[in-house]
Amino acid sequence: MNADTARLSLTQRWWIASRPKTLPAATVPVIVGTAAAFKDNHFQLGPALAALVGALLIQIGANFANDVFDYKKGADTAERLGPTRVTQAGLLTANQVYMGMVVVFGLAMLVGIYLVLVAGWAIILIGLFSIAAALAYTGGPFPLGYNGLGDIFVFIFFGLIAVCGTYFVQAGTVAPIAWWCALPVGFLATAILVVNNLRDVKTDRVAGKRTLAVRLGESGVRAEYALLVLLTYAVPPAMWLTGVAGPAVMLAWLSAPLAWPLWQTVAHLEGRILNKALAGTARLELVYGLLFAAGLVISRL
Repeated sequence: MNADTARLSLTQRWWIASRPKTLPAATVPVIVGTAAAFKDNHFQLGPALAALVGALLIQIGANFANDVFDYKKGADTAERLGPTRVTQAGLLTANQVYMGMVVVFGLAMLVGIYLVLVAGWAIILIGLFSIAAALAYTGGPFPLGYNGLGDIFVFIFFGLIAVCGTYFVQAGTVAPIAWWCALPVGFLATAILVVNNLRDVKTDRVAGKRTLAVRLGESGVRAEYALLVLLTYAVPPAMWLTGVAGPAVMLAWLSAPLAWPLWQTVAHLEGRILNKALAGTARLELVYGLLFAAGLVISRL
């Protein structure tokens, strides 16, 4: 711990542990799922807000779990290129972060009780699977992130389940538009992970962390990033042309100028500079999600 970090207050240390720059990945699915519910005349404020709080809590709990489990497995070392990990940096002890994880997941379960009362017992399965996936990403005997499965699970839980689950707690069902809307959200959430794993590919190889980036190699994972972004922008015109939504969903394309410089960074650079692309991809997801959601709302009006 250096002199600057030693001066951080306890609140600041927990704020760093929560990784606020990752929170758009939890927020955007709820915004988009709620906009889809609004378009179909199913919007309900209470369940929408509860879904947002629950998603944020699960994301923060997953960040705590990732922090402490990566530290215990030796994946986080002094050579780490990414943002500060509080356990590895000595800002919080492993026990503190572990207990923080338990508390946050417990709060998420309390929110889930309300959603069960509103939307039924299916919410229990969604909540339990989401928490289990958060723990299994870096914890347990077969950590998903260490075995090349992180990308698919991010797509499923931060795309399909998050968007469709948000729609479900308001509508009581999942219409085709919810599945369509889940696709670009899941693609961009996965792209965030891709940048993270590209940055860490060399240190992950040494630590024995077999992410998809390690398995595909740098050129392969860069191609994955490009494909995810291209698919993201293919969804709005597909929705328009198939009649799922009106032309207003093309508002999402206004975010495209943000995507090109990100691709230039991902395609040609490596190491610590990719932290900017990581934050930029999270920003892209937020801007895209807000514009996409606005298009869905306008489609109803």
